[in-house]
Amino acid sequence: MREFSRYIITSALPYANGPLHIGHLAGAYLSGDMYARFLRLMGKDVVYVCGSDEHGAAITMKALKEGQTPQAIVDKYHALFEQTFERMGIKFDIYHRTSSKLHHETSQEFFKTLYDKGEFTEIESEQYFDEDAGQFLADRYIKGTCPKCGFADAYGDQCESCGSSLSPNELKDPRSVLSGKTPVLKTTKHWYLPLDKYEPWLREWINTGVVDGVQTHEPEDWKNHVLGQCKSWIDGGLQPRAMTRDLDWGVDVPDSIPGHEGKKLYVWMDAPIGYISATKQWALNHGKDWQDYWCKDDSALIHFIGKDNIVFHCLIFPAILKAHGGYSLPYNVPANQFMNLEGQKISTSRNWAVWVHEYLDEMPGMVDELRYCMIKNMPELKDSEFTWKAFQDTNNNELVANLANFVNRVVVLTHKFFKGQVPAIDLDATFLGSGGDEYEYFDTELIVLHDEIQEMNQYLRTYDFRTAVKKLMDISTRGNQLLQYNEPWKLFKEEPETTATVINVCLQYVAALSVCSRPFLPFASDKMRDLLSLPAIEEKGELNDLLEKLCEAEALIAEGHRIQEPKHLFSRIEDEVIQKQVDKLKGSLSPVADKPASPGHVTFKPEISYEDFIKLDLRTATILSAEKVEKADKLLKLELDLGFEKRTVVSGIAEHYNPSAIIGKKVTLLANLAPRKIRGIESKGMILMAANGEGKLNFISCSDDWENGSTIS
Repeated sequence: MREFSRYIITSALPYANGPLHIGHLAGAYLSGDMYARFLRLMGKDVVYVCGSDEHGAAITMKALKEGQTPQAIVDKYHALFEQTFERMGIKFDIYHRTSSKLHHETSQEFFKTLYDKGEFTEIESEQYFDEDAGQFLADRYIKGTCPKCGFADAYGDQCESCGSSLSPNELKDPRSVLSGKTPVLKTTKHWYLPLDKYEPWLREWINTGVVDGVQTHEPEDWKNHVLGQCKSWIDGGLQPRAMTRDLDWGVDVPDSIPGHEGKKLYVWMDAPIGYISATKQWALNHGKDWQDYWCKDDSALIHFIGKDNIVFHCLIFPAILKAHGGYSLPYNVPANQFMNLEGQKISTSRNWAVWVHEYLDEMPGMVDELRYCMIKNMPELKDSEFTWKAFQDTNNNELVANLANFVNRVVVLTHKFFKGQVPAIDLDATFLGSGGDEYEYFDTELIVLHDEIQEMNQYLRTYDFRTAVKKLMDISTRGNQLLQYNEPWKLFKEEPETTATVINVCLQYVAALSVCSRPFLPFASDKMRDLLSLPAIEEKGELNDLLEKLCEAEALIAEGHRIQEPKHLFSRIEDEVIQKQVDKLKGSLSPVADKPASPGHVTFKPEISYEDFIKLDLRTATILSAEKVEKADKLLKLELDLGFEKRTVVSGIAEHYNPSAIIGKKVTLLANLAPRKIRGIESKGMILMAANGEGKLNFISCSDDWENGSTIS
């Protein structure tokens, strides 16, 4: 990976219409915080920015619902976000907000520049209008019946019952949220970003990292699902996208532009510009030049986001930056996928969530415990899951039994045998090393420690945080093994000098852990520094300094240095604590209102004749093998046995079934469907599935004793 002079790191701006849940942490904030802390510890010039996204229809909807002004809503949640991030140890260099005057000015400058350069296309279209309210209706201002599942209160952009993405024109019986009346279609004009015009250079940039002959990123360093989603959008043909809306809340279209009246910038134009305005404010506060970070080739822009924001950060925002001119494009966008909760998707509308501020109130002093569990199960390449039981087991079996146990044993033994002082070493003394298979010297064991930390660092550099935190725990395990192999509690009577050397080495391990744990467990890092009576970490190159010392087999903590009395880093979590959280979660679950009992029977497809039906050749088949299709989150490649032949079928069921769990499953196949290529695989037929009101798929099959290839009629 390239080394840069400066790094600008961003985490997605949280939408200021509700509190943060653990899915937010797993998506954009813990990963950004870890990476920024790591770079600071390595002595890099880093600015880590974020802020509240305070515009858009969802804000005004929340205000309408609660009988408050939009400003009151964003003020409330901005303050809550700031407090929550600080309490979680998320260390931004600045946490800004898009309602600030500086942000409005920056966003308007972007819009005016693109307008003056002729980059926008002006398009007239018909959109829903509420005649009683005298207002055009954004997506969330319209409700109606979902055309997919029949849910009566689907929004104009998404059905919260089946999860389908929608457009307002797809809704049946649309009605205005403002008045309850049926809206009318009315002509309006907006400015569109011509993504179709930019498609050639966006395609080259995504595929090769090259734009205008300059290598701006390395595609092999990007996650496959990020590249895959971008390529899918490009291959589907990019279309112009509106950059303005008819709203009464947001950033005004500059009044120097004809037709600006009543027009606001689309939230997805002004929100990513919030990264720039935040940097500007930070620069003003610290006497720096913000352009050094955004406009120079030796600076790296890295976005940490969830997978639902990939297209905006990898296609739309880069298009805006290039159209404006003078800005660097993202070097990497290491987007995470989603974290589920206790077997279900996190749902704010149903209150199926662990709210971070509530966790902090109810589990005081247990921030790193949550951070560690989330990092260990971070959805880096695929969706992951949080369960309270796994949280308990992770804490008790790893943080307590491994890291806390090691640190406590070393501190206790130092006080027991050496009166709380770092003992002197015998450079000629040998002891069983942390690998357990050969005898080592003091200096050789420090070199081993150096190499282990370097390996951890490499995982951090490549955004593989799950493996990095595992490596951290491996280093703690090596420390525990040093104690177990050498048994200093026995060795002391016969070989006090060797015992002193072993304890000294273990104290070097604790000192190293106090630094290299910092990106993951900042509060435990502080506790270890306090136990060792070492200066607090300021994240100004301490990890780099540590590696330079270890490389030369130089001690991190000096002989004779006095340490503090033992204190536990972590404590066991008992069953009753966990059960209380499980009960709370299940007790607070809200049902989806007016959910149809039988969604498949609510709306019928157009009538067909018997002659149409008998053309379908439905056959029984058995799944012989199943595997995920590369770079396709939803697809499985299935091999089917029809008795008289084998078939390959590509089916969009990967989000519902584990491949290994469906091998041997009897299914129904539409056998005479014309073959088609999907992701380069020829699919011959279609598996018949049924979907419930939550969008969960289930196989339509007959009895297992039916022969493969049997006709269904």
